[in-house]
Amino acid sequence: MGFSILHDRFRPLVVVFELVCLCLMSIMCMGYDLSANFIFGDSIVDAGNNDYIVSLSKANYPPNGIDFPNSVPTGRYTNARTIVDILGQELGLAEFTPPYLAPTTTGSVIYKGVNYASGGGGILNKTGEIFGGRINFDAQLDNFANNRHDIISSLGMRKAVNLLRTAFFSVTMGSNDFINNYLVPILSVPERTLVSPDEFIEEVISKYRIQLTRLYSLDARKIVVVNVGPIGCIPYIRDTMQLGGGNGCVDLPNQLAQGFNRRLKDLITELRSNLPGSMFVYADAYRIVSDIIDNYKKYGFEVPDGACCFVSGKHGGLVPCVPGSKVCPDRSKYVFWDPYHPSDASNTIIAQRLLDGDLNDISPMNIRQLLSFDSSSNGRKDSSERNRIN
Repeated sequence: MGFSILHDRFRPLVVVFELVCLCLMSIMCMGYDLSANFIFGDSIVDAGNNDYIVSLSKANYPPNGIDFPNSVPTGRYTNARTIVDILGQELGLAEFTPPYLAPTTTGSVIYKGVNYASGGGGILNKTGEIFGGRINFDAQLDNFANNRHDIISSLGMRKAVNLLRTAFFSVTMGSNDFINNYLVPILSVPERTLVSPDEFIEEVISKYRIQLTRLYSLDARKIVVVNVGPIGCIPYIRDTMQLGGGNGCVDLPNQLAQGFNRRLKDLITELRSNLPGSMFVYADAYRIVSDIIDNYKKYGFEVPDGACCFVSGKHGGLVPCVPGSKVCPDRSKYVFWDPYHPSDASNTIIAQRLLDGDLNDISPMNIRQLLSFDSSSNGRKDSSERNRIN
């Protein structure tokens, strides 16, 4: 009876405490406003731009998209969603961010963001030449500049700039500059004879600096730049560069990726320090994907080194995913969907770690923290914040 009396006496306080907790949780979860989502990159995040160009790099046919709603092959190079699709869903977007070249991506649709990514695209304009058509980063920036002009024309300069400076930007580039440029079998031998790995990496970084600075000049402020993953571990590289038929990852491509990533991390710090009001964030996909591969059982996978959609090769890496390919019955058990790209299951893990990961995965803050970050006052507030972060 004594306990009952105490419970009744303090019940109002309990109710108030519960309401305060709910309010705090709401603030923590909804402390950001995703005004728009602008995506740049390669086939890892392409949502269908290559459907509209003449290119050997396409994914708008089955079995691609086998687990997408209605099993529709949309031009995504995976069995269902890309990393940026999942990020958008988690951040409350009602629809996937549309590809730039889709006829319906026009008018007020672009206010919520656009996907400019293209399979085969790279930082260097010569990257991906073997595919014919592709949209490299320079051209993707040109396309964004066109959309920015349209937004300004419709909303006026002040509203347009506010929309863009609070929007979320992501750039997933660099893998093709190695896989489909510096490491292309036979065709790349002359260049590798004349250009050392360090010289090539410096060429890519120098170009990237110009491009990311241009993105900033077009009013992007909250920018996540994803590094190059462990390309030496993808089925394609395992099957084409693995000497002696081994099962492990291939050293050279991973060493190139690691060398590039070190320089990229320095570049991101440099840009964040030098460009007022900017918040460039470095996302360590190399670390995340390596962890998934090394500890695949912990994540519920059974096959960390082979393609779910395969035609030939020890690891299913010799032929792209095409109509008539064999498809594994349970895609959730495979780290890789095809010779190059992660499965939806892997993309989900990667997206969650970019959203909520610690400084080892994404720095100096994760995506949820980035979207809550105040980049107002023309960078004055940002400058003091960056001094604390750097």
